[in-house]
Amino acid sequence: MTGQDAGLGPLADGGRVAILGGGPAGTATAISLQMNGRLLGRELRVTLVESKQFTGEQHHNLCTGVLAPPIMELLENDLCVPFPYHLSRDTITGFVLHTARRQIILEAEESSAAGGVSPAAGGTGPDAGGRETSVALRRVQFDAYMLEAARQRGVEVLPARVTGLELRGDQVVVYTDSAPLEVDVVVGAFGLDEGAAAIFKQAVGYRPPPALSSLVTKYHPGEAGMLRFGHRIHAFLPPASRIEFAAITPKGNHLTINMAGVDLDSTLMDAFLAAAEVQRNLPDLDKAGQVDANDLRYFKGRFPRGLAGNFTGDRFVMVGDAAGLVRAFKGKGVTSAIQSGIRAAHTILQAGISSAAFQSYRAANGEIINDLIYGQAFRHFAILASRFGLMDVIVAAAERDSNIRQALYDAVSAHRSYRQVLRESLGLSSLAAVISALFKR
Repeated sequence: MTGQDAGLGPLADGGRVAILGGGPAGTATAISLQMNGRLLGRELRVTLVESKQFTGEQHHNLCTGVLAPPIMELLENDLCVPFPYHLSRDTITGFVLHTARRQIILEAEESSAAGGVSPAAGGTGPDAGGRETSVALRRVQFDAYMLEAARQRGVEVLPARVTGLELRGDQVVVYTDSAPLEVDVVVGAFGLDEGAAAIFKQAVGYRPPPALSSLVTKYHPGEAGMLRFGHRIHAFLPPASRIEFAAITPKGNHLTINMAGVDLDSTLMDAFLAAAEVQRNLPDLDKAGQVDANDLRYFKGRFPRGLAGNFTGDRFVMVGDAAGLVRAFKGKGVTSAIQSGIRAAHTILQAGISSAAFQSYRAANGEIINDLIYGQAFRHFAILASRFGLMDVIVAAAERDSNIRQALYDAVSAHRSYRQVLRESLGLSSLAAVISALFKR
Protein backbone atom coordinates (compact mmCIF):
# COMPACT_ATOMS: atom_id res chain seq x y z
CA MET A 1 0.00 0.00 0.00
CA THR A 2 1.40 3.38 -0.95
CA GLY A 3 1.45 6.43 1.28
CA GLN A 4 -1.20 8.00 -0.95
CA ASP A 5 -3.43 4.91 -0.70
CA ALA A 6 -3.17 5.09 3.08
CA GLY A 7 -4.27 8.72 3.08
CA LEU A 8 -0.73 9.98 3.58
CA GLY A 9 -0.20 11.50 0.16
CA PRO A 10 -0.31 15.21 -0.71
CA LEU A 11 -3.08 16.92 1.22
CA ALA A 12 -6.22 16.93 -0.90
CA ASP A 13 -9.10 19.38 -1.24
CA GLY A 14 -10.87 19.63 2.11
CA GLY A 15 -7.75 18.58 4.01
CA ARG A 16 -7.48 19.66 7.64
CA VAL A 17 -4.35 20.96 9.36
CA ALA A 18 -3.73 21.99 12.96
CA ILE A 19 -0.75 24.25 13.64
CA LEU A 20 0.24 24.50 17.28
CA GLY A 21 1.92 27.86 17.84
CA GLY A 22 1.41 31.33 16.39
CA GLY A 23 4.98 32.58 16.06
CA PRO A 24 6.70 33.19 12.69
CA ALA A 25 7.14 29.48 11.91
CA GLY A 26 3.49 28.69 12.59
CA THR A 27 2.00 31.64 10.74
CA ALA A 28 4.31 31.10 7.76
CA THR A 29 3.16 27.47 7.56
CA ALA A 30 -0.49 28.49 7.77
CA ILE A 31 -0.29 31.25 5.17
CA SER A 32 1.73 29.10 2.75
CA LEU A 33 -0.75 26.23 3.07
CA GLN A 34 -3.76 28.44 2.39
CA MET A 35 -2.19 30.37 -0.48
CA ASN A 36 -0.53 27.47 -2.30
CA GLY A 37 -3.43 25.13 -1.63
CA ARG A 38 -5.76 27.52 -3.46
CA LEU A 39 -3.29 27.83 -6.33
CA LEU A 40 -3.54 24.04 -6.64
CA GLY A 41 -7.34 24.17 -6.52
CA ARG A 42 -7.53 22.79 -2.97
CA GLU A 43 -9.49 24.51 -0.24
CA LEU A 44 -7.97 23.52 3.10
CA ARG A 45 -9.17 24.02 6.63
CA VAL A 46 -6.17 25.34 8.54
CA THR A 47 -6.53 25.97 12.28
CA LEU A 48 -3.78 27.73 14.21
CA VAL A 49 -3.87 27.18 17.98
CA GLU A 50 -2.22 29.94 20.04
CA SER A 51 -2.92 30.70 23.70
CA LYS A 52 -0.92 33.94 23.81
CA GLN A 53 -2.54 37.30 23.05
CA PHE A 54 -0.06 39.32 20.98
CA THR A 55 -2.52 42.13 20.22
CA GLY A 56 -2.24 44.71 22.96
CA GLU A 57 1.15 43.17 23.87
CA GLN A 58 -0.35 41.05 26.63
CA HIS A 59 2.12 38.22 25.98
CA HIS A 60 5.56 38.04 24.40
CA ASN A 61 7.85 35.57 22.67
CA LEU A 62 11.33 36.26 24.05
CA CYS A 63 13.43 37.32 21.08
CA THR A 64 15.64 40.27 20.17
CA GLY A 65 13.42 40.91 17.14
CA VAL A 66 15.93 41.38 14.31
CA LEU A 67 14.69 40.60 10.80
CA ALA A 68 17.58 39.70 8.53
CA PRO A 69 17.76 39.11 4.75
CA PRO A 70 16.24 37.40 2.87
CA ILE A 71 13.14 37.88 5.04
CA MET A 72 11.66 40.61 2.85
CA GLU A 73 11.70 38.29 -0.17
CA LEU A 74 10.25 35.43 1.91
CA LEU A 75 7.33 37.55 3.09
CA GLU A 76 6.53 39.37 -0.13
CA ASN A 77 7.40 36.73 -2.75
CA ASP A 78 6.75 33.41 -0.97
CA LEU A 79 3.86 34.44 1.29
CA CYS A 80 2.49 37.53 -0.52
CA VAL A 81 2.52 39.38 2.80
CA PRO A 82 3.69 43.02 2.62
CA PHE A 83 6.87 43.64 4.57
CA PRO A 84 5.88 45.53 7.77
CA TYR A 85 7.94 48.66 7.23
CA HIS A 86 5.73 50.49 9.72
CA LEU A 87 6.95 48.24 12.54
CA SER A 88 10.63 49.03 12.03
CA ARG A 89 12.30 50.54 15.10
CA ASP A 90 15.85 50.67 13.79
CA THR A 91 18.04 49.68 10.86
CA ILE A 92 21.02 47.53 11.81
CA THR A 93 24.06 48.50 9.76
CA GLY A 94 26.66 46.23 11.34
CA PHE A 95 28.11 44.82 14.54
CA VAL A 96 30.69 45.66 17.16
CA LEU A 97 32.34 42.51 18.52
CA HIS A 98 33.72 42.81 22.04
CA THR A 99 36.19 40.37 23.55
CA ALA A 100 37.79 40.61 26.99
CA ARG A 101 40.25 43.36 25.98
CA ARG A 102 39.48 44.39 22.41
CA GLN A 103 36.66 45.35 20.09
CA ILE A 104 36.21 45.55 16.35
CA ILE A 105 33.57 46.99 14.03
CA LEU A 106 32.20 44.38 11.63
CA GLU A 107 30.32 45.32 8.49
CA ALA A 108 29.62 43.43 5.29
CA GLU A 109 31.97 44.02 2.42
CA GLU A 110 30.44 46.16 -0.31
CA SER A 111 28.62 44.03 -2.87
CA SER A 112 26.90 44.58 -6.16
CA ALA A 113 23.87 42.55 -5.08
CA ALA A 114 20.78 43.89 -6.77
CA GLY A 115 17.42 44.29 -5.13
CA GLY A 116 16.62 44.86 -1.51
CA VAL A 117 15.54 48.06 0.17
CA SER A 118 17.74 50.80 1.53
CA PRO A 119 17.85 51.51 5.26
CA ALA A 120 16.23 54.88 4.58
CA ALA A 121 13.11 53.01 3.51
CA GLY A 122 13.12 51.02 6.73
CA GLY A 123 13.63 47.65 5.07
CA THR A 124 16.21 44.90 4.81
CA GLY A 125 18.63 44.62 1.93
CA PRO A 126 21.74 46.40 0.66
CA ASP A 127 22.44 49.94 1.84
CA ALA A 128 23.84 52.70 -0.36
CA GLY A 129 27.23 50.98 -0.30
CA GLY A 130 25.80 47.58 -1.22
CA ARG A 131 26.08 46.20 2.34
CA GLU A 132 23.33 44.00 3.76
CA THR A 133 21.23 45.55 6.53
CA SER A 134 18.65 44.17 8.95
CA VAL A 135 15.62 45.64 10.70
CA ALA A 136 15.07 45.70 14.46
CA LEU A 137 11.48 45.72 15.70
CA ARG A 138 9.37 44.63 18.63
CA ARG A 139 8.84 40.91 18.17
CA VAL A 140 5.38 40.94 19.77
CA GLN A 141 4.21 43.46 17.16
CA PHE A 142 5.59 41.33 14.34
CA ASP A 143 3.87 38.23 15.75
CA ALA A 144 0.56 40.12 15.93
CA TYR A 145 1.05 41.34 12.36
CA MET A 146 1.71 37.84 11.01
CA LEU A 147 -1.18 36.33 12.97
CA GLU A 148 -3.56 38.92 11.52
CA ALA A 149 -2.18 38.23 8.03
CA ALA A 150 -3.01 34.55 8.54
CA ARG A 151 -6.55 35.42 9.67
CA GLN A 152 -7.12 37.61 6.63
CA ARG A 153 -6.17 34.70 4.38
CA GLY A 154 -8.74 32.37 5.89
CA VAL A 155 -6.76 30.68 8.66
CA GLU A 156 -8.87 29.95 11.74
CA VAL A 157 -7.07 31.18 14.87
CA LEU A 158 -8.12 29.31 18.00
CA PRO A 159 -7.12 31.06 21.26
CA ALA A 160 -6.62 27.94 23.34
CA ARG A 161 -4.06 25.79 25.10
CA VAL A 162 -3.25 22.30 23.82
CA THR A 163 -3.86 19.61 26.44
CA GLY A 164 -3.30 16.38 24.53
CA LEU A 165 -2.57 14.69 21.22
CA GLU A 166 -3.75 11.38 19.81
CA LEU A 167 -2.82 9.70 16.52
CA ARG A 168 -5.58 7.36 15.36
CA GLY A 169 -4.12 6.03 12.14
CA ASP A 170 -6.26 7.96 9.68
CA GLN A 171 -6.37 11.22 11.64
CA VAL A 172 -4.89 13.22 14.49
CA VAL A 173 -6.95 14.45 17.42
CA VAL A 174 -5.69 17.62 19.08
CA TYR A 175 -7.24 18.20 22.48
CA THR A 176 -7.46 21.78 23.71
CA ASP A 177 -9.09 23.57 26.62
CA SER A 178 -11.55 25.02 24.08
CA ALA A 179 -12.59 22.26 21.67
CA PRO A 180 -10.98 19.15 20.17
CA LEU A 181 -9.70 19.24 16.58
CA GLU A 182 -9.74 16.27 14.21
CA VAL A 183 -7.19 16.83 11.46
CA ASP A 184 -5.14 15.04 8.82
CA VAL A 185 -1.78 16.44 9.92
CA VAL A 186 -0.46 18.44 12.87
CA VAL A 187 2.38 20.97 12.73
CA GLY A 188 4.36 21.69 15.90
CA ALA A 189 5.34 25.36 15.94
CA PHE A 190 5.50 25.79 19.70
CA GLY A 191 9.14 26.78 20.06
CA LEU A 192 10.60 25.36 23.28
CA ASP A 193 7.32 25.28 25.20
CA GLU A 194 7.84 22.46 27.69
CA GLY A 195 4.16 21.58 28.00
CA ALA A 196 3.66 21.12 24.26
CA ALA A 197 6.96 19.24 23.98
CA ALA A 198 5.85 16.80 26.69
CA ILE A 199 2.58 16.18 24.84
CA PHE A 200 4.40 15.38 21.60
CA LYS A 201 6.96 13.27 23.44
CA GLN A 202 4.22 11.09 24.89
CA ALA A 203 2.27 10.87 21.62
CA VAL A 204 4.99 10.36 19.00
CA GLY A 205 8.35 10.05 20.79
CA TYR A 206 9.46 13.58 19.96
CA ARG A 207 12.61 14.76 21.73
CA PRO A 208 13.02 18.53 22.14
CA PRO A 209 16.29 20.07 20.99
CA PRO A 210 19.09 20.72 23.48
CA ALA A 211 18.82 24.30 24.66
CA LEU A 212 20.65 27.19 26.27
CA SER A 213 19.04 29.43 28.83
CA SER A 214 18.66 33.12 28.06
CA LEU A 215 17.97 36.36 29.88
CA VAL A 216 16.49 39.43 28.19
CA THR A 217 15.96 42.96 29.44
CA LYS A 218 15.61 46.45 27.98
CA TYR A 219 16.69 49.97 28.79
CA HIS A 220 15.55 53.42 27.58
CA PRO A 221 18.59 55.75 27.55
CA GLY A 222 16.70 58.70 26.04
CA GLU A 223 17.03 60.23 22.59
CA ALA A 224 20.57 61.54 23.09
CA GLY A 225 21.71 58.19 24.47
CA MET A 226 20.26 56.31 21.48
CA LEU A 227 22.06 58.66 19.11
CA ARG A 228 25.34 57.98 20.88
CA PHE A 229 24.80 54.22 20.77
CA GLY A 230 24.23 54.19 17.02
CA HIS A 231 22.78 51.55 14.71
CA ARG A 232 25.08 48.58 15.29
CA ILE A 233 24.46 45.51 17.44
CA HIS A 234 27.15 45.13 20.10
CA ALA A 235 28.04 41.45 20.59
CA PHE A 236 30.07 40.30 23.59
CA LEU A 237 32.10 37.12 24.14
CA PRO A 238 32.86 37.40 27.87
CA PRO A 239 35.30 35.05 29.61
CA ALA A 240 32.67 34.09 32.24
CA SER A 241 32.26 30.31 32.14
CA ARG A 242 28.44 30.28 32.14
CA ILE A 243 27.88 33.06 29.59
CA GLU A 244 28.37 32.02 25.96
CA PHE A 245 27.51 35.37 24.43
CA ALA A 246 25.58 38.56 25.03
CA ALA A 247 24.30 41.34 22.80
CA ILE A 248 22.87 44.85 22.93
CA THR A 249 20.49 45.72 20.09
CA PRO A 250 19.17 49.24 19.28
CA LYS A 251 15.38 49.43 18.93
CA GLY A 252 14.59 53.03 18.13
CA ASN A 253 13.78 54.37 21.60
CA HIS A 254 15.38 51.62 23.69
CA LEU A 255 18.11 48.99 23.81
CA THR A 256 17.38 45.28 24.12
CA ILE A 257 20.01 43.40 26.13
CA ASN A 258 20.18 39.62 25.97
CA MET A 259 22.58 36.91 27.01
CA ALA A 260 22.73 33.16 26.51
CA GLY A 261 24.52 30.43 28.38
CA VAL A 262 24.19 27.69 30.95
CA ASP A 263 22.00 28.08 34.04
CA LEU A 264 21.83 31.85 33.75
CA ASP A 265 20.42 33.88 36.62
CA SER A 266 19.93 37.51 37.57
CA THR A 267 23.33 37.75 39.29
CA LEU A 268 25.06 37.02 35.98
CA MET A 269 23.06 39.71 34.20
CA ASP A 270 23.84 42.13 37.04
CA ALA A 271 27.56 41.34 36.71
CA PHE A 272 27.44 41.73 32.93
CA LEU A 273 25.76 45.14 33.15
CA ALA A 274 28.30 46.24 35.77
CA ALA A 275 31.31 45.25 33.62
CA ALA A 276 33.45 48.21 32.54
CA GLU A 277 33.29 47.30 28.84
CA VAL A 278 29.50 47.15 28.96
CA GLN A 279 29.22 50.36 30.98
CA ARG A 280 31.28 52.19 28.36
CA ASN A 281 28.78 51.22 25.68
CA LEU A 282 25.52 51.65 27.60
CA PRO A 283 24.81 55.39 27.73
CA ASP A 284 23.66 56.79 31.09
CA LEU A 285 22.83 53.39 32.56
CA ASP A 286 22.58 54.99 35.99
CA LYS A 287 19.43 56.75 34.73
CA ALA A 288 17.61 53.50 34.02
CA GLY A 289 13.94 53.79 34.92
CA GLN A 290 13.66 57.53 34.39
CA VAL A 291 12.16 57.23 30.91
CA ASP A 292 10.42 53.88 31.46
CA ALA A 293 9.72 52.40 34.87
CA ASN A 294 10.03 48.88 33.43
CA ASP A 295 13.71 49.30 32.53
CA LEU A 296 16.05 46.43 33.49
CA ARG A 297 13.32 43.96 34.37
CA TYR A 298 14.71 40.52 33.52
CA PHE A 299 12.85 37.86 31.54
CA LYS A 300 14.08 34.29 31.30
CA GLY A 301 13.76 31.95 28.35
CA ARG A 302 15.57 29.32 26.30
CA PHE A 303 16.62 28.75 22.72
CA PRO A 304 17.82 25.64 20.87
CA ARG A 305 21.45 24.78 20.21
CA GLY A 306 20.89 21.60 18.22
CA LEU A 307 18.43 19.49 16.27
CA ALA A 308 15.34 17.92 17.86
CA GLY A 309 14.86 14.16 17.81
CA ASN A 310 12.03 12.50 15.87
CA PHE A 311 10.63 15.83 14.68
CA THR A 312 8.84 14.30 11.66
CA GLY A 313 6.69 11.22 11.19
CA ASP A 314 3.35 10.05 9.84
CA ARG A 315 0.95 13.00 10.16
CA PHE A 316 3.25 15.28 12.17
CA VAL A 317 6.09 17.72 11.54
CA MET A 318 7.91 20.33 13.64
CA VAL A 319 9.00 23.72 12.35
CA GLY A 320 11.28 26.49 13.62
CA ASP A 321 12.71 26.23 17.12
CA ALA A 322 10.60 23.15 17.91
CA ALA A 323 12.61 21.27 15.27
CA GLY A 324 15.89 22.87 16.32
CA LEU A 325 16.25 24.34 12.83
CA VAL A 326 18.35 27.29 13.91
CA ARG A 327 21.94 28.34 13.39
CA ALA A 328 24.56 28.51 16.12
CA PHE A 329 24.22 31.69 18.21
CA LYS A 330 20.58 31.86 16.95
CA GLY A 331 21.56 33.92 13.90
CA LYS A 332 18.65 34.78 11.60
CA GLY A 333 16.24 32.99 13.94
CA VAL A 334 13.04 34.58 12.60
CA THR A 335 14.17 34.14 8.99
CA SER A 336 15.01 30.46 9.56
CA ALA A 337 11.66 29.90 11.28
CA ILE A 338 9.73 31.33 8.34
CA GLN A 339 11.79 29.33 5.85
CA SER A 340 11.07 26.09 7.72
CA GLY A 341 7.33 26.86 7.80
CA ILE A 342 7.21 27.50 4.06
CA ARG A 343 9.12 24.27 3.41
CA ALA A 344 6.81 22.24 5.65
CA ALA A 345 3.77 23.59 3.79
CA HIS A 346 5.28 22.74 0.40
CA THR A 347 6.03 19.21 1.60
CA ILE A 348 2.48 18.70 2.88
CA LEU A 349 0.99 19.91 -0.41
CA GLN A 350 3.41 18.29 -2.85
CA ALA A 351 5.00 15.22 -1.23
CA GLY A 352 2.53 14.16 1.43
CA ILE A 353 2.17 13.75 5.17
CA SER A 354 3.92 10.43 5.73
CA SER A 355 7.21 9.90 7.49
CA ALA A 356 8.78 9.12 4.11
CA ALA A 357 7.32 12.26 2.53
CA PHE A 358 8.71 14.43 5.30
CA GLN A 359 12.22 13.29 4.38
CA SER A 360 11.96 15.86 1.59
CA TYR A 361 11.28 18.48 4.28
CA ARG A 362 14.49 17.46 6.03
CA ALA A 363 16.33 17.65 2.71
CA ALA A 364 14.90 21.12 2.03
CA ASN A 365 16.39 22.27 5.34
CA GLY A 366 19.71 20.64 4.53
CA GLU A 367 21.65 23.90 4.52
CA ILE A 368 20.82 24.34 8.22
CA ILE A 369 21.02 20.68 9.25
CA ASN A 370 24.31 20.04 7.43
CA ASP A 371 25.77 23.24 8.84
CA LEU A 372 25.02 22.34 12.47
CA ILE A 373 28.27 20.43 12.98
CA TYR A 374 30.27 23.40 11.65
CA GLY A 375 28.25 25.84 13.74
CA GLN A 376 28.77 23.79 16.88
CA ALA A 377 32.50 23.57 16.18
CA PHE A 378 32.63 27.35 15.75
CA ARG A 379 30.57 27.85 18.91
CA HIS A 380 32.79 25.60 21.05
CA PHE A 381 35.92 27.21 19.65
CA ALA A 382 34.59 30.70 20.43
CA ILE A 383 33.78 29.64 24.00
CA LEU A 384 37.23 28.16 24.62
CA ALA A 385 38.99 31.03 22.86
CA SER A 386 37.15 33.52 25.06
CA ARG A 387 38.10 31.63 28.22
CA PHE A 388 41.81 31.62 27.37
CA GLY A 389 42.09 35.08 25.80
CA LEU A 390 42.59 33.82 22.25
CA MET A 391 39.65 35.86 20.93
CA ASP A 392 41.66 39.00 21.73
CA VAL A 393 44.40 37.68 19.45
CA ILE A 394 41.93 36.86 16.67
CA VAL A 395 40.37 40.32 16.84
CA ALA A 396 43.84 41.89 16.71
CA ALA A 397 44.59 39.81 13.62
CA ALA A 398 41.24 40.76 12.07
CA GLU A 399 42.21 44.42 12.26
CA ARG A 400 44.87 43.67 9.63
CA ASP A 401 43.41 40.71 7.75
CA SER A 402 40.21 41.29 5.75
CA ASN A 403 39.48 37.55 5.46
CA ILE A 404 39.37 37.12 9.24
CA ARG A 405 37.31 40.27 9.57
CA GLN A 406 34.81 39.00 6.99
CA ALA A 407 34.70 35.58 8.67
CA LEU A 408 33.85 37.20 12.00
CA TYR A 409 31.13 39.27 10.36
CA ASP A 410 29.64 36.22 8.63
CA ALA A 411 29.71 34.21 11.86
CA VAL A 412 28.02 36.93 13.92
CA SER A 413 25.45 37.91 11.31
CA ALA A 414 24.75 34.40 9.90
CA HIS A 415 25.20 36.01 6.47
CA ARG A 416 26.91 32.83 5.28
CA SER A 417 26.96 29.25 6.54
CA TYR A 418 29.62 28.28 9.08
CA ARG A 419 30.88 25.73 6.59
CA GLN A 420 31.57 28.53 4.13
CA VAL A 421 33.15 30.64 6.86
CA LEU A 422 35.53 27.88 7.94
CA ARG A 423 36.36 26.56 4.47
CA GLU A 424 36.43 29.66 2.30
CA SER A 425 37.31 32.67 4.45
CA LEU A 426 40.19 31.30 6.48
CA GLY A 427 43.40 30.38 4.68
CA LEU A 428 47.15 30.42 5.23
CA SER A 429 47.33 34.22 5.20
CA SER A 430 44.72 34.36 7.97
CA LEU A 431 46.62 31.79 10.02
CA ALA A 432 49.80 33.82 9.58
CA ALA A 433 47.98 36.95 10.77
CA VAL A 434 46.79 35.15 13.92
CA ILE A 435 50.28 33.81 14.67
CA SER A 436 51.74 37.27 14.18
CA ALA A 437 49.17 38.79 16.54
CA LEU A 438 49.86 36.04 19.09
CA PHE A 439 53.57 36.84 19.24
CA LYS A 440 52.85 40.56 19.55
CA ARG A 441 50.78 40.11 22.73
